[in-house]
Amino acid sequence: MVNILIYHSYKELSRAAAEEIASQIQRKADSVLGLATGGTPEGVYDELIDIHKRQNLSFRSVVTFNLDEYVGLGSDDPNSYRYYMTKRLFSHIDIPKDQYFLPDGTNENLLQECEDYEKLITSRGGIDLQLLGIGHNGHIGFNEPGTPFSTKTHTVTLKQQTIEANSRYFHTIEDVPKQAITMGIESILNSKRIILLASGKKKASAVKRLIEGTVDESFPASALHLHPNTTIFIDRDAASLLDD
Repeated sequence: MVNILIYHSYKELSRAAAEEIASQIQRKADSVLGLATGGTPEGVYDELIDIHKRQNLSFRSVVTFNLDEYVGLGSDDPNSYRYYMTKRLFSHIDIPKDQYFLPDGTNENLLQECEDYEKLITSRGGIDLQLLGIGHNGHIGFNEPGTPFSTKTHTVTLKQQTIEANSRYFHTIEDVPKQAITMGIESILNSKRIILLASGKKKASAVKRLIEGTVDESFPASALHLHPNTTIFIDRDAASLLDD
């Protein structure tokens, strides 16, 4: 079941999603959160930091797992997702360093890294609430079009469209890694609850296909229709192509 919530602005969307995550933590102090990177979640992380400071929301018992990491980038690389998460969230809240996890893109044995990451999620009881964005081609995590819905954590070769979309974070497009480790679609669907964020007119066509299209592996985000508890948070720009 997919629920759709439309907000006037990105700010309102970010605040609402952050409040939903905060409520999850308040209900279950040791919640396991699945986290995402990219531009869209930044507002949510800013709002969570604000809630942490204003309302004393504690992350001391929270465990987090990120969706993905680039292959070949170490934790000290400014373009790695571990660096992103530390800068955007972890360094501003009280979560212990041994309670947030990302795949290790520098592991020489990537297959083993994927298997270990999947087992680690399971060992922590699975993800209570997973945060997602959506790519222009419908990717969630780095699961590109054509990825089987049965896929667990795996390595992926990024499509050119994804590389181009992410190149804004790098000096040149040639600097963008061509591979990543990502939670698979089955891994994502194993989460108890899912929140997907989409903002801006550039995401409007993807949102339209997600909400009004069919479930098909050519559009990975459509798998969310198979999940019993997914909520889509979008702003008016992202909703601009939806049928009334």
